[in-house]
Amino acid sequence: MMVYLAFAIVYIVWGSTYFFIQKALAGFPPFILGTFRFLVAGGLLMSWCALKGEQIFNRRNIKIAAIGGILMLGLGNGIVIWVEQFIPSGLVAIMVASAAIWFVILDKPKWRENFKSQSTLAGLIIGFIGVILLFGEQMIHSFNSHQSTKQIIGMSLLVVGPIAWAGGSLYAKYKTDPDSSVTVNTAWQMIAAGLLFIPGSVFSSEYKTFQWSQVPLDAWLSIGYLIIFGSIAAFSAYVWLLKVRSATQVSTYAYVNPVVAILLSLGFTNEKITFIQIIGLFVILGSVLLINLVKYRNSAKVVVA
Repeated sequence: MMVYLAFAIVYIVWGSTYFFIQKALAGFPPFILGTFRFLVAGGLLMSWCALKGEQIFNRRNIKIAAIGGILMLGLGNGIVIWVEQFIPSGLVAIMVASAAIWFVILDKPKWRENFKSQSTLAGLIIGFIGVILLFGEQMIHSFNSHQSTKQIIGMSLLVVGPIAWAGGSLYAKYKTDPDSSVTVNTAWQMIAAGLLFIPGSVFSSEYKTFQWSQVPLDAWLSIGYLIIFGSIAAFSAYVWLLKVRSATQVSTYAYVNPVVAILLSLGFTNEKITFIQIIGLFVILGSVLLINLVKYRNSAKVVVA
């Protein structure tokens, strides 16, 4: 039940973060947004660990957590935050979905298992096709319209971001001490990422024009949601899932998140869903089933035995 609950949190909550990041950017510059979000979330989580009496200071664990946090949250999520200033969240979601493929490509210890499973390979390919169906119209419109230099740079970075996220996730999965606290490691990952954003905000001179008093209520509520649900709840669930499940299984979040993103757009914006996008929704859900088919069969055999 804990595994199912963790998957549900990662699938649903992270899918909503694309929507709330854009709302938060209406009041916060991107680097200040990343700094505030991850330092506050990491600080709250670390305080909870201290109250529980967990071991917080372990040099080796901190180093591994910091590297993983910088790759996942600092680069992977940081790129998403920066590009959502001028690229629609739907287009961002489809490009980030490539992370699921990078998990399979970069997960060397699981190469034999992943590339041997036809259902896993088929699910990865079909899932990416489903995401293209879901956001294909937005992509065509974006590529046909005039592109600014920042948009072109943003799209290029969205190729790098999923690679950094998958690489950081796999590094943390295989290097982290199995007996170490998931909560403590998660807190250090967020703190390391938050600190990484500070030089960006200084070099881009965000603090010279930013005023806390001018941040609208919607932006405050959005960043509050990102801190509590997107970072503390969902990222903690994600780190724990990496510890107890295969990276390929966990990576299916990248295909389900866009489904949640488009449902939020339908509910809170003027966007309309098309028949092709409906097909895309079902294709994505089918791909998740294919990727996990081998795991389901193995679980069934265990129960029967």
